[in-house]
Amino acid sequence: MRKYIGSIIVLIGFVGKCFSQDATLPVPVAKTDSIKKAEKTEDSLLRIRNLNPYFTLHVDSTLIYKLEINKDPSQYFWFLKNSPFGLKINKDNGLLTFKAEKSYFLSGKLKYDNPYKVSIGVQNLNDPNQRVDTSFTIVFFTTDIIQSHLKPTVSNTLFIEEGDSISFKLECEAGNFPIEEINFFSNIPIKNYTNVKRCDDDFSWSPPYDFVKDTDSSKQKLLILSFVGTNKFFIHDTAVVRIYVKDALNYPVMLREYNKTVKDLSTYILRLKYAFVQLDKKVKKTKNARTSFDLTTASTALSGTVLSSETSTGAQNAGKILPSAGLTLVPVKETVAPQQTAEQNSASLVRSAIKRLQYTTQENSLTGDKDADIVKKMSTLKTEMRQTQIQLIDVPIDENSNMSEEQLNAYFDNPKVNKKYRLRNK
Repeated sequence: MRKYIGSIIVLIGFVGKCFSQDATLPVPVAKTDSIKKAEKTEDSLLRIRNLNPYFTLHVDSTLIYKLEINKDPSQYFWFLKNSPFGLKINKDNGLLTFKAEKSYFLSGKLKYDNPYKVSIGVQNLNDPNQRVDTSFTIVFFTTDIIQSHLKPTVSNTLFIEEGDSISFKLECEAGNFPIEEINFFSNIPIKNYTNVKRCDDDFSWSPPYDFVKDTDSSKQKLLILSFVGTNKFFIHDTAVVRIYVKDALNYPVMLREYNKTVKDLSTYILRLKYAFVQLDKKVKKTKNARTSFDLTTASTALSGTVLSSETSTGAQNAGKILPSAGLTLVPVKETVAPQQTAEQNSASLVRSAIKRLQYTTQENSLTGDKDADIVKKMSTLKTEMRQTQIQLIDVPIDENSNMSEEQLNAYFDNPKVNKKYRLRNK
């Protein structure tokens, strides 16, 4: 223990002696050899010293930029890839030059606010391994703002009818900043339309037949379509198309109703033909019976005349009786087979009604794919059918026919029947 204490005392004394004599501490000496060796080390990696990764260039301005490398430039050459129109580089000294003329942008060769990524490279002429490939971005801008506009391919005011269809393309007149999105609005909610979201999209719509209401003035309704285009800076441009929709006929529904009317009329005509057949047969049967009575009466009278000329008394007496017997057949004929005047008149009336309805149906047939007078023709058919029903209200019409349509038409168009009811000039 005493040994350690003594050593500490000796050390303290030595330090005090040093400070008391103004001694200075030794200064470490720098190794100058290593620094000089580092300075003499050459930069072996090829690199571009002053490459700017981003260029912004105004229209009608000029770009002159000298690229530098850490090697002897006479041993290297420069090249560009994917360069925009007009950008050049000197292959010997790396001088970038560009003249941003406005004609490049008006012709569409260049675009405003569009980042062009350009690949640039430098390579040793003798050693292909000494090469650098990198890139930079160049953007062109202008202070002359040309706004993009929406332009429909139709006029601003259109007139259509219900049931028709309308279709047009929405084009865009490109400016400095093109329209990126289009929104659609209308003053009246509509359905079944093709939405437009981008330029050159087609808008199509067909107004339904109940689009125009009875309360709308002039039987038409105004539809206002607003197309709002927006660019990336949220600058808007609006195109407005006014569509006047006129009230129109629902042709498919009217066509079904017309066909139903024609079918009902055809069925009614067949029922009238069956009624005509029944009346005509009754008149024909009565006529045959009366003819038989008339022939019997005539034969009896003739027989009496012949017998009265005989020499025998019995034959003469029979000849006197037979004419009286013939006369007695006349009231029997009127009782058994009376004149069917009402039935014959009814048959003639029914036949004329059938002819009139057939002629009316033929005259009011539809012409073309979409007859504009379909309502008028249908109304005429209904009116004619109603009048015929009122006129023949007392004529019995049996709905349960035991004859087919072909049989009824064959009987009605029989030449003998036509001859019977044909009018004759006296």
